Amino acid sequence: MAQIKYPIGMQSFRKIREDGYVYVDKTEYIHRLVTDGKYYFLSRPRRFGKSLLLSTIEDFFLGNRSLFENLAISRHEHDWEAHPVLHLDLSGCRCDSPESIDKHLGMYLSEWERKYGAPSDGSLPEEARFREVIINAHRLTGKNVVILVDEYDKPLLETVENKPLQDIFRNRLRAFYSNLKSQDAHIRFAMLTGVTKFGHLSIFSDLNNLNDISLDREYDGICGITTDELHEYFDCGISEFAKSANKSVQEIYDLLKSNYDGYHFSPETSTDIYNPFSLLNCLNKKFIRDYWFSTGTPTFLIKMILANSISIQDLSELETSLSSLTDISFDLGNPIPVLYQSGYLTIKSYDPELDSVLLGFPNKEVERGFLNNLLLLYTSTSPRRSQFSVISFIRDLQSGNADTFMERLKSLFADFPYDSFNMLQLEQHYQDVIYILAKLMGFSTHVEYMTANGRIDLVIKTKDYIYVFEFKIDKTPEQALAQIDSKDYLLPFQTDSRKLIKIGVNFSSKKRLPDNWKIIET
Repeated sequence: MAQIKYPIGMQSFRKIREDGYVYVDKTEYIHRLVTDGKYYFLSRPRRFGKSLLLSTIEDFFLGNRSLFENLAISRHEHDWEAHPVLHLDLSGCRCDSPESIDKHLGMYLSEWERKYGAPSDGSLPEEARFREVIINAHRLTGKNVVILVDEYDKPLLETVENKPLQDIFRNRLRAFYSNLKSQDAHIRFAMLTGVTKFGHLSIFSDLNNLNDISLDREYDGICGITTDELHEYFDCGISEFAKSANKSVQEIYDLLKSNYDGYHFSPETSTDIYNPFSLLNCLNKKFIRDYWFSTGTPTFLIKMILANSISIQDLSELETSLSSLTDISFDLGNPIPVLYQSGYLTIKSYDPELDSVLLGFPNKEVERGFLNNLLLLYTSTSPRRSQFSVISFIRDLQSGNADTFMERLKSLFADFPYDSFNMLQLEQHYQDVIYILAKLMGFSTHVEYMTANGRIDLVIKTKDYIYVFEFKIDKTPEQALAQIDSKDYLLPFQTDSRKLIKIGVNFSSKKRLPDNWKIIET
């Protein structure tokens, strides 16, 4: 059996096709794009295949027909004529000074000027040089120009916490991109891709001719891997994985689904999309781990959540308007649209009457990674120590050592930086940290557990134990336990065979940690 070649991190359509790597055929979408329209914008999370999509479109417009043999687009009539393609990739821009954006754009402009006979001494601004390149490329070749911009928003995302520099980048890019409208007579096709759409930051104010297909039903599977594609292209690799892991094929499918599936890019469909980067890495290494999340998470997203006092447990079920998902302005201080467009939250359901969507974590990989990052931000511990702490907490609860668990929890809070506490919402802060821990431990966790007589602060269920927590601030553990008893909080679990443990905890607002607790086994 020939070894399967997984194109991990590869962004060149030509290399994938010529060197025999697995290519998930997305060319039917490209046929639709080039046939039905001219100007497009697509938002997708990082490492979801946007660069490969643009590379494929580039080869199509360069007329490299042989690369498309036996693909969906080859079944349609196209002239396959070569067009001049201006492919700008901003992912490599350093974005650390006003000059950095000019230098990066200048590098591409100089190459295009040499190729299409539009020499420049560099004295013109970049937007003027771009205009001349477009015009001269059309005149020289007799073919309208194709413009592809990859990661258009990289300079803006990199400067979220540096507003003066972001304003400079925004104004320069707005002028540069305005050529996509003003030079319409010379353009055959144009597409911008990125993670976010900066509507309020005016990048798109001059580009009202762009068709944003990010939420369109007919393009929901243009990036990533659908369930049908998983079976069509990867059944053999999954069988190999199952054999090496001594599991059934169905068990591997279930693991892949729970860890990497669950993205939805249209409110009107339920098409499940797998994260391609994680899926390919997993099948190649035959090992489940958090591949996508380990490639980096912007800390500003985590900080925005904390700054806006968003309860962490609410992120698993968060309702917002559909319109808010397509427009980003960091000035508004709302992290929810950014979390959606970045791939940390996804659409779970849609209410067309209210035009509202329910968002949540798409899968276990994202939830684990996000909560790990939150825990690191809450504490001053290293990632290695944080992971060890979680393992220790797991062992405590699995073995019924509730007192050791609480001592360890006290020690964890003692490590928190002073400024990490929101004194106005102290109880939520405590609940969030314990919720994060419980989720990372992998136990069944319920915050604000509803009963007939009220809400239990926290319920954690392990194989052998059910822990019922009640938290108080600047009171006593006895008062917490009295509430558990008076409201019959244990009643829903009386028929469960597991041992019930109730824990009354007092948090000291002065010490900023759990300073006293009482544990009773029933």
